[in-house]
Amino acid sequence: MRFATVLVDGARLYGAVTEAGFVALSGDFPQWQSLRDVIAADGFGALAQAAQGRAVTHPFGAFVWDIPVPDPEKIICVGVNFPDRNAEYKDGQEAPPNMSLFPRFPRSFVGHEVPLTRPPETPQLDYEGEIAIVIGKGGRRIPEAQALGHIAALTLCNEGTLRDWVRHAKFNVTQGKNWDGSGAMGPWLVPFRDAAQIVDVGLETLVNGEVRQSDRTGRMLFPVARQIAYISTFTTLVAGDIIVTGTPTGAGARFDPPRWLVPGDLIEVRAEGIGCLRNGVRDE
Repeated sequence: MRFATVLVDGARLYGAVTEAGFVALSGDFPQWQSLRDVIAADGFGALAQAAQGRAVTHPFGAFVWDIPVPDPEKIICVGVNFPDRNAEYKDGQEAPPNMSLFPRFPRSFVGHEVPLTRPPETPQLDYEGEIAIVIGKGGRRIPEAQALGHIAALTLCNEGTLRDWVRHAKFNVTQGKNWDGSGAMGPWLVPFRDAAQIVDVGLETLVNGEVRQSDRTGRMLFPVARQIAYISTFTTLVAGDIIVTGTPTGAGARFDPPRWLVPGDLIEVRAEGIGCLRNGVRDE
């Protein structure tokens, strides 16, 4: 079963997604204000049970998709995590010894089918399709061999980037990665039950139906278990934290000339077993 957060007339609801639409469940669980609380309480089973036999409360089109976990304590992104992506940097290094990391703020993401925002300060809005993991069981210095057991769910991310702004400083990409509404996350959470859901799955990004990025998680320089172990070495991971695990080569900046996103474009991020995250583009 898939779980999502949506907006209806300004109210935020969480619940289950079926083939016919959305089943609101948040009213059944007043002790849990968001899916972050559900995750912290290991409550996916209770939600699934409550959804059984329930009619759709909101058909598709009657709600706006929000990011699945609207209130995470932290979102940490892993950069340059596929071999072909690393090769783009032409620095002679086959693979770095440690992963590159940077934070993103929840406000920088919109939900499924909500347009990404291109700001007036720069036209260089780019896409990066990725799989995101949501932490369920928190911890510090988590052993790599146990790390996958700390995942609650999977979702998709378009880690939209303003390319010239990531180069505004010598060793800092944060300002190019955090423009309001420049990226997307969703559509839903898929509960994590088995390593096969993440260890080697296909990931691709399409722009206007053209495949721009395509790779498999089995080729990551730093697999997800390593990411959890490394990040938890320096910061305590808590339920609802999100790790955005890395994008393949093929972003718009790598074309000659670059192919920036413009209003009218349609970006789709797809991964086996998770689904499809779809967004357009609008000018701010």
